[in-house]
Amino acid sequence: MPSSVLIVDDAIFMRRAIREMLEKNGYEVIGEAENGRTAIQKYKEYKPDIVTLDITMPEMSGSMALKEIMNLDKDAKVIMVTAMGQEELVKEAIIAGARSFIVKPFTEEKLIQVLQKIT
Repeated sequence: MPSSVLIVDDAIFMRRAIREMLEKNGYEVIGEAENGRTAIQKYKEYKPDIVTLDITMPEMSGSMALKEIMNLDKDAKVIMVTAMGQEELVKEAIIAGARSFIVKPFTEEKLIQVLQKIT
């Protein structure tokens, strides 16, 4: 059975690119969110197997959303999506429970590799 994924990124082009990469590799994208607050609502609603979560977003950051999601589900599989130079935020996210991270820009191969590693 394919893993279900919730994609969280404030940039629509990033959500589209990630969706395309995942669907091409047999993952089921069950939802998208453009900020941390929406991500939490959609996590509760869809209960995805995996979340790709951008760190820097308006309204509520990925770091804040991660903490909320981990409070809801300590077994949540969250991959942080980060820009170059955000090492401190990534470290905090891993400590807070993120399973892995990926740095933009990334290739389809790299994304799928990271997802396979945590499932």
